[in-house]
Amino acid sequence: MSATPSSVASAMAEAAGAWLETLDDEQRRAASWTWPGSKAAEAERTAWFYTPTDHGGLTLHEQLPHQQRATMRLLATGLSEPAYVSATTIMGLENVLDRTEGFTAGFARDRGRDPGMYYVRVFGDPSGSGPWGWRFGGHHVSVHHLVVDGEAVAGSPCFLGADPMVSPLLGGQELRPLGGIEDTGRALLHALDDGQRETALLTPTAPADIVGANRVEVSPGDRVIPLPDLWRGHFDDQALEDRLWSGHDGLEAQLGVTDADRAATEIGAGPKGIAGADLDAGQRAVLRALLETYVGRMPPGLVERERARFDGDALDAVHFAWAGGHQRGEPHYYRLEGPGLLAEWDNTQRGVNHAHSVWRAAGHEFGRDVLAEHRRTHH
Repeated sequence: MSATPSSVASAMAEAAGAWLETLDDEQRRAASWTWPGSKAAEAERTAWFYTPTDHGGLTLHEQLPHQQRATMRLLATGLSEPAYVSATTIMGLENVLDRTEGFTAGFARDRGRDPGMYYVRVFGDPSGSGPWGWRFGGHHVSVHHLVVDGEAVAGSPCFLGADPMVSPLLGGQELRPLGGIEDTGRALLHALDDGQRETALLTPTAPADIVGANRVEVSPGDRVIPLPDLWRGHFDDQALEDRLWSGHDGLEAQLGVTDADRAATEIGAGPKGIAGADLDAGQRAVLRALLETYVGRMPPGLVERERARFDGDALDAVHFAWAGGHQRGEPHYYRLEGPGLLAEWDNTQRGVNHAHSVWRAAGHEFGRDVLAEHRRTHH
């Protein structure tokens, strides 16, 4: 029997309920929030991060092994198998990053680069009849899902990053957890002819990060958010705060970002770049493959709905835009925009070895539109 939004919701509810049953009272206070109805809880539900900050909830460190297993089981209900493998590999990269930085980075924590600092929180009652949701997040992983009327109705934003983006393996091989996302974007760029590429290119200079950042909602005029502002609050340690600002300013200087570049890559009133309608059949096939690296993060039962939004002529309205160098190893950025879509990729940091990617169902994120309709119908 094929999976459906209802069967996915049932799997999520069962996994979330089983996890909550394992928790003691203290753990539950961090893990489970009463929702909906509270403005504070709704603000927390839609707060999200991709830096090594407090994402809110119960960390893996604060759980016993069998509880950690239940956490990962919940996470698996909200991702496809490739996305789950990618996410858990990214979590393991914290150990690699710790070595890269000489086992010294702190971020005002006992261990700054830490595969145990991933947080999970449930909003509402998975066993009840009302809306409920859950969030899993930590450095470079952020997954959100909402269930309304027994169906999984929203699964964005979904963020995956990698630092390092490329790591050496024995036998001369490479570990590239997000390699397909980068390579397919570059394949589309290289599939364009000169005139098409000129239309797609926003600027030869890549921005320092994804432009939408961790905003709850992306709006025209939005630009890159400086690194220190991507944390939950600011640090008491001014030296650490200054180091983050220095890192951001230094990266922009290294990339050569000017205000004209910021204007070129800012979110516009409409999509930027080249439209799917202006691509030939072969190029459209690459565009669809690129879309799949984003919507394909959703599990069976949900991914079909996301793919269907771009069937046939709907692909015409999807725009592809690029900034930065054209070859692997050069700082670069791209994004996909269209009705109900914003997907972004950048690889500019740490010598082009630190990548970010996010899929956002614009106008539908966190399922706020579905919730509003639910409240109008039921209240």
